[in-house]
Amino acid sequence: MNHVRWGIIGCGDVTEVKSGPGFQKSEQSSLVAVMRRDGELAADYASRHHVPKWYADADQLINDPEVDAVYIATPPAYHKEYTIKCAQAGKPAYVEKPMALNTAECLEMIQACDEARVPLFVAFYRRTLPKFLKIKELLDSGVIGDVRYVTVRNSTPPIKVSANNELPWRVIPELSGGGLFIDLGSHTLDILDFLLGPIQHASGHIGNQAGLYEAEDIVSASFVFESGIQGSGLWCFTAFEHVDLTEIIGSKGKLSFSTFGKEPIVWSSVSGCVEYPFETPEHVQQPLIQTIVSELLGTGICPSHGESAARTSLVMDQIMGVTKVTIK
Repeated sequence: MNHVRWGIIGCGDVTEVKSGPGFQKSEQSSLVAVMRRDGELAADYASRHHVPKWYADADQLINDPEVDAVYIATPPAYHKEYTIKCAQAGKPAYVEKPMALNTAECLEMIQACDEARVPLFVAFYRRTLPKFLKIKELLDSGVIGDVRYVTVRNSTPPIKVSANNELPWRVIPELSGGGLFIDLGSHTLDILDFLLGPIQHASGHIGNQAGLYEAEDIVSASFVFESGIQGSGLWCFTAFEHVDLTEIIGSKGKLSFSTFGKEPIVWSSVSGCVEYPFETPEHVQQPLIQTIVSELLGTGICPSHGESAARTSLVMDQIMGVTKVTIK
């Protein structure tokens, strides 16, 4: 194979700009089919994005002989089902984050893909963005000395509920696995795994302070990395202000950065501060997609697999206090 032909299951909002065009713009890659349960919406997406085929049935897309690999962009509740079906069809799966509803589901997905000998990738795309690669470069260069601890603060005002009181799926636990901590916190915890290595143990406290929906709206956590680095985090989704700040503190300085914003990286030490600005790619998943294509073609390695994503799910489960599963 010298070209990867992709199909998308769940061509919703995230696929409009963040991911979908990346399959068409990556080298040796093309998007040949899309699926959505509402056939009219699938047809509309295909027409607007110049995709040859559309389906209203996921099984038909998965079993299409002209589809080499499948991007699963549904809510997490469906990730396990579709990943296992892809594995049974002998096709690699690229799954949106968080990887699944919980760690146990992640492990089932990994096992199914291992048994079928097909790779499993997860959309923690920050692992390939220039901003976070620069942070890793700075850490590896020793500019802040030995890393001692990490702090995370993430807060937002409450979500807006639609006129008919319909909640977004991200705060419906049976669809998402929890609330906005699962959706947003996973990005920060995964990038910390990438930058500093695996988290060995985590614990936390969760609450629902505003009572706007069933899921948690505030989470506090403490965690320890395998290296001995310690960390803490606070995520609140009913505050008056937006806060998006992670700080990695070392023996000689610290690095400050946002997970979601466009603010520059700030390196601080006793000598002062240095800022490193970065532009966000138009299609933020394209760099990761390119690494997936390269791995499938045998010319590169993708940094976000099922195994690394399952570690993040385990950390979140430990913080939420909902799992006894361990990863070997």
